[in-house]
Amino acid sequence: MTPLDGSRSTLVSATSMRVLAHPTRLRLLGLLRERGPQTAAQLGDVVDEAPGTVSYHLGKLASIDLIEPAEAESTDRRERWWRATSALTSWEPAEQLDDPDKLAASSALQKSIAQAYASRFTEYIDLMPTMTREWVAAGASSDRTLRLTVDELTAMRAELESLTERWLGVSAAHDPAASDGAEPVVLVYQAYRHP
Repeated sequence: MTPLDGSRSTLVSATSMRVLAHPTRLRLLGLLRERGPQTAAQLGDVVDEAPGTVSYHLGKLASIDLIEPAEAESTDRRERWWRATSALTSWEPAEQLDDPDKLAASSALQKSIAQAYASRFTEYIDLMPTMTREWVAAGASSDRTLRLTVDELTAMRAELESLTERWLGVSAAHDPAASDGAEPVVLVYQAYRHP
């Protein structure tokens, strides 16, 4: 795994939330976290954008310290390499409720993230026929509506975070260069009061 394991960037300003809310920037940050240092040209090939456009978005991410220049991994001195500064970005939506500007920025970021999740899951569904039966059977997608108090929901959130941390430890034990059968797995969970 990368040296980013466990590191976290916390967004506190409306400006930083608005910068990250752009779908292309969300994708670029995710790619740098998943693949390690990359150039604008490499990232442009994946997101199907011109290197100049990608460079612009990378500059915006750098302006809020989510990425930084990386050591070049080639001999071409014209290439500028970038890396993520943390494995995770967080902010607390509840802390934004009293500031209309921060609340609007937080909402925009959450909506962009929800759209990214939906897009990624749709991509998985489209690719499912190309996967082995074992990988398809091992996947999970479900929802339940529970009746909980705010304290119980808080406790469930803590349990979900603890469970995720445990499996991150298992994931970190797999060397991406090894052929041990481990593949990237996306974990998304949501728990919120139903309107």
